Amino acid sequence: MKKVLLLFVAVCVSVVLFAQDAAEKINQANEALQGKDYAKAFALYEDAMSNLGDVQVPDAINYNIGLAAYNSKNFEKAITYFDKAIVAKANVAKAHDYKARSYNKLKDYANAVASYEAAIAGNEGDTKALVYNAAIAAYRAKLSGKAIAFFTQSVESGYKGETAQYYKAAVLKGDKKDDEYKAALEEAVAKFPGDKKMAPALAKIYVSEGNELYKKGAAVLGAANEKVNAGSLKTDDAAYIAEVAKAKVEFKAAIVVLEKAKALDATNANAQALLDACKAVL
Repeated sequence: MKKVLLLFVAVCVSVVLFAQDAAEKINQANEALQGKDYAKAFALYEDAMSNLGDVQVPDAINYNIGLAAYNSKNFEKAITYFDKAIVAKANVAKAHDYKARSYNKLKDYANAVASYEAAIAGNEGDTKALVYNAAIAAYRAKLSGKAIAFFTQSVESGYKGETAQYYKAAVLKGDKKDDEYKAALEEAVAKFPGDKKMAPALAKIYVSEGNELYKKGAAVLGAANEKVNAGSLKTDDAAYIAEVAKAKVEFKAAIVVLEKAKALDATNANAQALLDACKAVL
């Protein structure tokens, strides 16, 4: 009986010591977290949580452990702990935010978008940064519709609007939505005059349009001149004069578009070359 009693006491003492040790490690982890020693904090938290014994720990601590994991670059474990924090309803919106950041680090952009959406939905404060971050994640995940929607919100809210408009245009270009791409660039130039990326991009579109108009005019004029060379038409014939007039309409329209291109990007050599060609004909 005496030996059994001693064994029982030894086990109880061991459990108490484990509990005290776990509690102490949690306190040390909290201090390390406050001191931004994240790797130490995470190691202490994990050690303590695996040897809790009878220590009662609030589920909300999972948010702190997730934070320590994220900042010590243990992103997969961070997601696990933030999920536990969400279930425990501890700092839910922020937990979703950090889950999204963790997925971003892991280059799992589709899940990052989903987590950002949850963070936005659960956030009662300013969500501008979350919306922009969701847009970038959607862009990287090639979720065009969501990327455009989030970038549009960022432009409207004025949060990194110029960059958001640039990426919105890039998504539309990638989807080969040419008219919408052009409209996005025109909107950008109107809202952000002098932008060093979008103004030249729009200029290229105008040069392309001006070139098409020039080619139409040249084709009409060329066909009329072929008839003159063949002897079926004279330069003073009303029919020839009418064809020249048609060609000039195209050349004049080209000049209008090309002048817009030059105003946006004075260094565009193609714009100037086409302008010279149109004016030479007129």
